[in-house]
Amino acid sequence: MARPLFKNKPKKDIQDWQAMFAQWAEEAPEGALKRYYQAGMITPQTSLQNTPLLALDLETTGLDPSQDEIISLGLIPLSDKIIRCQGAQYWMAKPERALNAESVTIHEITHSELAEAPPLEAILDQILAALTGQVIVVHCVAIERQFLLEASMKIYGFPLYFPVLDTMDIERHIIYKPWWKRFGRQPSLRLDACRQRYKLPRYKAHHALTDALSSAELLQAQIAHHMDPTADIANYWL
Repeated sequence: MARPLFKNKPKKDIQDWQAMFAQWAEEAPEGALKRYYQAGMITPQTSLQNTPLLALDLETTGLDPSQDEIISLGLIPLSDKIIRCQGAQYWMAKPERALNAESVTIHEITHSELAEAPPLEAILDQILAALTGQVIVVHCVAIERQFLLEASMKIYGFPLYFPVLDTMDIERHIIYKPWWKRFGRQPSLRLDACRQRYKLPRYKAHHALTDALSSAELLQAQIAHHMDPTADIANYWL
């Protein structure tokens, strides 16, 4: 294995998600969200290779979590070495507002496909059950965590937070060079571009389940080349 590029975080910089979950379990309203927090989270000292991981991707009507809506969500469980495709889950959610033409050209989900889908409010309890106890793998934490936070505030009146391994942020650390070492443009951090650096297969983008699989495979490649599976998860999660 290549020498890991990531150093152990100073104690002051370590996020203790276990302690935060315990606090939110007391404060959250009765119901699915309270049960999610009550189930708890692994300790910061858990090794990366022993961390329960779940790759997550969303398709949305736009990029603004305060205005746009989740219309599909895909999940795939994994470890540092295995992707459990038989455990994959996929949901579609009917938005409150009509789809705009620009977003339809990206995710290719049409009005007719969503016509019989339930609203997000009807399936978020199921999604929370799937997320329980898992560290979530995404490519761009600002999208998945923020959209689900907004949805939780609207539906439960209380925030949903969860620890994340962000393959985009990991790749940023890997390819970063100080200004004096740069020649030309910084390499792209888009999911497909990151995957190409590891010679991973190219998939059609913007389907939530396919992109969840893409993020899962990318994380495994990053671990194999640049990360230490025996290191504490606290060195990597956000």
